[in-house]
Amino acid sequence: METNFPDLKLFKKGKVRDTYDLGNGLLLMVATDRISTYDCVHPTGIPDKGKILTQLSTFWFNFLKDICSNHLMTWNIDRFPDSSRKYRDILRGRSMLIQKTEVIPIECVVRGYLYGSGWREYQEKGTVCGIQLPKGLKQADKLPEPIFTPATKAKAGHDENITVEEAKRMVGKESIELLESASLTFYRRAADYTLNKGIIIADTKFEFGWYDGTLMVVDELLTPDSSRFWPADQYKPGGKQPNFDKQFVRDYVSSIGWNKKPPAPELPEGIVKETRRKYIEVFELLTGKSPEL
Repeated sequence: METNFPDLKLFKKGKVRDTYDLGNGLLLMVATDRISTYDCVHPTGIPDKGKILTQLSTFWFNFLKDICSNHLMTWNIDRFPDSSRKYRDILRGRSMLIQKTEVIPIECVVRGYLYGSGWREYQEKGTVCGIQLPKGLKQADKLPEPIFTPATKAKAGHDENITVEEAKRMVGKESIELLESASLTFYRRAADYTLNKGIIIADTKFEFGWYDGTLMVVDELLTPDSSRFWPADQYKPGGKQPNFDKQFVRDYVSSIGWNKKPPAPELPEGIVKETRRKYIEVFELLTGKSPEL
């Protein structure tokens, strides 16, 4: 749930990942077993979650590397700098040595299906992030084409959906066009692959940064924390979908009447065990092997 490396310089503590600055442009990113919903971290963790997310991200970084560069240098701890190797027992399987980038403050969300906040906006306005959609769509319907729907990266509170035009005003027209192209290409390639494995990617989010003029995808990639994964053989539009992702926890905390403000509630043992099972199952379905736990 927490990392404590007193002789390493803490660079950033996120909701799930703790990142340390090792100098010379190198960062050590450690995925904990923390889980957050609605941008609040729960006091209960999901055992081995950080290892599953790290190893699934490394799979995708390699699978999609011809589309766009990424910040992963290695997740082999034997190749980490000496300063961090003393913590190998903690770091093993849940950490990456990454290139430090200038992170772009936009969440790059791609939606292939109408769900979540997109569904809520569509019900009110017939749009998602200002994009007009056909009338008469149902919850979880497949969209005619995947759409790029950016969001702000909030330092505190909830991320907020914005239009592409608003994103262009924030970071520039050329940058957003690059992000949109890369995000949609990632999604289409990954969605085709996962469908052959029996998994629908309903939506997902990407983060990007600049390094020496090169665009890089950063943070995590196509994990159950950042994506909605649905079993294709159980897909039925018109309501909620069975899933292999964090939506399972969101549904639980919504069912108990939590107001989605700090502090986040404890998670019962049954929810913890089922979440861990779902994360392991989708890892195995997508990669064809078991995570190193």
